[in-house]
Amino acid sequence: MSITLSQYLTTAVQNNLIDSELSALISAVAQLSKDINDKVTHGALAGVLGMAGTDNVQGEHQKKLDVISNELFVSGVEWTGSVAGMASEEMDDCLVTPSQFKRGKYLITFDPLDGSSNIDINAPIGTIFSITKAPEGEITNESFLIPGRQQVAAGYVMYSPQTILTFSFGKGVVMFTLNMNTGNYILTKENVQIPATTEEFAINMSNMRHWAAPVKEYVKDLLAGKDGPLGKNYNMRWVAAMVAEVHRVLCRGGIFMYPWDNRKPEQPGKLRLMYEANPMSFLIEQAGGAASTGKGAILDLQPEKLHQRVPVFLGAKEEVARVEEYHKKF
Repeated sequence: MSITLSQYLTTAVQNNLIDSELSALISAVAQLSKDINDKVTHGALAGVLGMAGTDNVQGEHQKKLDVISNELFVSGVEWTGSVAGMASEEMDDCLVTPSQFKRGKYLITFDPLDGSSNIDINAPIGTIFSITKAPEGEITNESFLIPGRQQVAAGYVMYSPQTILTFSFGKGVVMFTLNMNTGNYILTKENVQIPATTEEFAINMSNMRHWAAPVKEYVKDLLAGKDGPLGKNYNMRWVAAMVAEVHRVLCRGGIFMYPWDNRKPEQPGKLRLMYEANPMSFLIEQAGGAASTGKGAILDLQPEKLHQRVPVFLGAKEEVARVEEYHKKF
């Protein structure tokens, strides 16, 4: 018997695994993802490809679909009665739930469309979200600066040949696939687990000359294969969208890396802690893997600002531990 997302969440509420507000919020994310998926699917036919002519707070050029997806996400969750505020990679500051809507007990942060460079070439892209408890009182940017370990739920939607919703509320990782005929998300994987060892890694090799010494040394030893110090051959993959990279790790193992590099030495890393690293690290740990900056667990970091960036190494537990050992050598 096929289990729909609605049935799954209803059972979770009945078993006191989550409350009705969190259920409503995850349902809303699932619903708005269908609208984003529709825009992505129609692409040029809907006139949504190309640049928007604006920059986000990080100074990056926004695609039309970045802006459209952000608007769809905001409008899709603010009415739920589950959120007190939200923050997005595409917005300078947090957005407090408007007074005409009920204030909920949660905060949600999101990257409305991860993998913007893939939009115009029809490659995998996605939506990433993180949910935490809202503090009492006025909601400000500082209200969101909560260590990733305190997330109550996190997940992503991947728009590709299949549209897949993956999430966890701290009780393991599940995957739902969108049935395009019925519009229902159907449970297709439960208790997702990442093997502790791997022979597959993902990193943008074109940046190797810019990396710090520990990462250069580690990747050099990976490439040395069976005759090198690690004693086995590794394959490399790279999709250039974090959603797709993490999805592959969850489905078949591996390690994904996006390290610091010296082109912007003042910038700790490329990926955003609040919108990308924290939610994906939550999923990876829930699936038995590990997620690190190279020097410690990402989920233990105390965020300092809303758009903070960090280096990311996540996936197979033994490989992530090995990366940390390489960092200790230098």
